[in-house]
Amino acid sequence: MTAKATTGSIDPIERQIVRQRLIAVPNLIEKNVERTSFSLLVREYKDYAVGFVDARGRLVAQSKYSLPAFVANAIGLAVQAGLRELGPEAMHEGDVLICSEAAVLGKHINDVVAYTPVRAGGELLGFFAVLMHWVDVGGAVVGSCFSPHTTDVFQEGIQFPTVKLVSRGERVRDIFRIIETNTRFPRLLMGDLEAQLGGCRMGHDLVQEIVAQHGADAVLGAIDEMIADADRAMERALRALPEGTWRASSFMDDDGVRLGEPIRIDVAVSIADGRLVVDLSGLSEQLAGPFNAGRDGGAVAVARMAAKFLFAGTTPVNEGDFLRVDVVIPDGRFLSARPDAPVGGAGNTSATVVDTIIAALAPVLEGRVPAGHHGIYGTHTISGIAEDGERFLSLDAMSGGWGAFVDRDGPGPFRSMTHGDVRDVPVELQEASYPYRIEAKRLRVDSGGPGRFRGGLGIEKVYRFDRDLALLAKIERIGCPPWGVDGGRPGMSPAGELIAATGERRSLGKGQWPVRAGDVARILSGGGGGYGDPFDRDPRAVAEDVRLGLVSVEAARRDYGVAVSAGGILDMPATLAAREESRRGIGRS
Repeated sequence: MTAKATTGSIDPIERQIVRQRLIAVPNLIEKNVERTSFSLLVREYKDYAVGFVDARGRLVAQSKYSLPAFVANAIGLAVQAGLRELGPEAMHEGDVLICSEAAVLGKHINDVVAYTPVRAGGELLGFFAVLMHWVDVGGAVVGSCFSPHTTDVFQEGIQFPTVKLVSRGERVRDIFRIIETNTRFPRLLMGDLEAQLGGCRMGHDLVQEIVAQHGADAVLGAIDEMIADADRAMERALRALPEGTWRASSFMDDDGVRLGEPIRIDVAVSIADGRLVVDLSGLSEQLAGPFNAGRDGGAVAVARMAAKFLFAGTTPVNEGDFLRVDVVIPDGRFLSARPDAPVGGAGNTSATVVDTIIAALAPVLEGRVPAGHHGIYGTHTISGIAEDGERFLSLDAMSGGWGAFVDRDGPGPFRSMTHGDVRDVPVELQEASYPYRIEAKRLRVDSGGPGRFRGGLGIEKVYRFDRDLALLAKIERIGCPPWGVDGGRPGMSPAGELIAATGERRSLGKGQWPVRAGDVARILSGGGGGYGDPFDRDPRAVAEDVRLGLVSVEAARRDYGVAVSAGGILDMPATLAAREESRRGIGRS
């Protein structure tokens, strides 16, 4: 049975205490998962989420540093599927269930949700869950989800429908054996799985402590209040804006299979009667390559992320944030793809779509929307056999520039907005763990879009390989650089280059390449767009950018009309003359 709150009065101070404790539990478990996991992907890169959902699968609380891509209730989707498949009566104390089915989560199948029921007096109160990116689940390439060329989900590894991993406290040994057999990294994956199971159990126990101290009614009442408060706050934010419909467009280069065929992103966003409607009917059809997502993991997730960023960015996330967010999308678009569609790169389009939704609302939000950010995952992996004979996989993703604001320069380099605070794996740790060296990791000069306020900068990373390995990359948005606003210029697009020991050079986009000892790879992330006319930028700010190595002398003159020496010494008379020429339409393209 499902527990229900009684109508009895509960002290509001006690209820507030319960609310804060429910929010705190996932944050505590997150730290434990980070400390006890085995793979760098989880321990350092932090590709996981921890949360508590109620007996209907509604999100109650999720850890503060969970990926934004998961805040749209990915864990609740798994729980809801379990409730449909098994029913609450078949979910017992001591059970741990897992799910990674693309048809349920709508994301790449490395993302696996583990969850355990929390009961009070035998009645179902909710579920504590840990979503973790498993380092490898089989499939065509090392790491499973990184190939840019898969054409169906079955090439990407093993999926798990709702299945019990632990039944009434006893491990289901056959499921563990299946997991261990279907990965290239059994030691890492099974170690991460233990951290995932430990997180579920400890989260369950901490929620039970709250129930024991305050009672089930107080907990259920706090849950209802949390969701209702978030809904009211979202309604206030939406009703404060004029009603109407606004549009924006962008695109991705291609899907890795139909090369040169852009992925169309046309969005329409409406505000009416205290609701936000995100219409994604203008997206490209389902793709041949692996940049699809299911409706819930794709279209619904990007709409909810955009809403959270814009209207509720400072409060803890719960289901109430999204009750007023409606999504319109036909089946068969690349963010509402069929269950058999390739989804290995499901997250790679999310940041650009979210940014486009946000850009659509720029006219109504009156200067509160920044210019475009670099907007991609830009994942690149290096794999092979290490000196000890062990297979390894090193994953990294691009950190790039974010767009400038109406009153300040763009921040960065940071991950994309759907990454959240996912960390760079330290250079020293990479070099100690893997057979390559990172010869440079530096800001990419001139990559920030020129403007009255400059976009944030991207990064240049230079890898030198010590032995024969494989390099795989998904470098995107080459044709659609991060946009400027109000006369601001675009930031630089990302790029990649492989320089062979023989001197031969080749561009890197989407693909996999063998690398030899002595080869060098350069990975360059994009910069954020600028805000406002670059010739309105304070010349002293441009001179300081030159002094700091953020803008070159040539770009200062070309893009800003500022004459400055390499040491950052400003030549004001020459600057005034250059800008006067610009006003007369001379010397400026």
